[in-house]
Amino acid sequence: MVDLEALKALIEQEENFQDDGENEEENNCVRYDITSYGIDFDVEGLVRRLKRRDIFVPEFQREYVWNISEASRFIESLLLGLPVPGIFLAQEPETGKMLVIDGQQRLLSLKYFYDGEFKPQESSKTKRVFRLSNVLKKYYEKTYETLDSRDKINLDNAVIHATVVKQESPSEDDTSIYHIFERLNSGGRKLMPQEIRVAVYHGSLIDLAKELNEIQVWRDIFGPKNDRMKDVELILRFFAMKEGFASYSKPMVDFINRFCARNRNLSKDKLIYFRELFTQTVTAFAQALPERPFRLSRALNVAIFESCMVGLAERLSSGEDIELNEIANIYDRLMSDGEFEDLVYQSTTDTKNLIRRFEIAIKYFQS
Repeated sequence: MVDLEALKALIEQEENFQDDGENEEENNCVRYDITSYGIDFDVEGLVRRLKRRDIFVPEFQREYVWNISEASRFIESLLLGLPVPGIFLAQEPETGKMLVIDGQQRLLSLKYFYDGEFKPQESSKTKRVFRLSNVLKKYYEKTYETLDSRDKINLDNAVIHATVVKQESPSEDDTSIYHIFERLNSGGRKLMPQEIRVAVYHGSLIDLAKELNEIQVWRDIFGPKNDRMKDVELILRFFAMKEGFASYSKPMVDFINRFCARNRNLSKDKLIYFRELFTQTVTAFAQALPERPFRLSRALNVAIFESCMVGLAERLSSGEDIELNEIANIYDRLMSDGEFEDLVYQSTTDTKNLIRRFEIAIKYFQS
């Protein structure tokens, strides 16, 4: 039976914003120099590394989706000595830790089996014991602890091959891990760019964007939370444009990726600066334009949002005061500017058009 309420909410989310860059062609293709090497991990060693988070599964929207039968069949394959698909990892230069690019379901299944609990839930008061199901009789309803000693040793010593990848060049564009992640995680629902960024560029910048996404004035402007993290992406996009719209180059997805990579672990001072800048700017717009700004129709227009946000942020950063009625007046005049109107309707991620759009908005808010 179709869940009409869920379907209605999904349609509303998709119609809540208008972004010309969503369907952008990636014309500026970068060739990467990628090195890779293989490691054969024994299962017990893999589980130890997972528990220490030396190998870690990234936090992003796609959850663990295997049922207990699927997980049990995977573990049975290892018990029987059958070959299983390898995993892909990316080593972080700063920490030496390894990010799981592909293999999340397999690795979490192993961890759950060794821990004895299937798919633990923080909010749940009950524990679902991981007993093997839909497997051969000799393994049926076995936990890791109740496996025969020989079977336990065989599982501990079973080998899973890992391919570890590292980008060597270009040095100024370290977006290859993003694209590897995107292409390998193609099963089921296609991941959106921000879902992948949360995994690949995890750190204080992403944490800040998720924190700011909870601010009520931002929720009033954007609308309900977006399941695909488009609202979080717009916060990062504002920061990226504020820092360097003049050096923008297509495609938009990699422009934001490069910004996230450079600023992944913000200094304390920059963290405070970004937090205050977004909060002050979005609050000023919410108070000056209570009728949900940045819209030409029902949907939030991303090009208007980022241009106006950066324009006002530049004014606020200069230390110059601005009254709410002045913000409203400038916004109205800007939205009546014929050139600006053309630039927010079409080819919004074209380099020349984008830079010109920001120049106009900044000029209006500075005048």
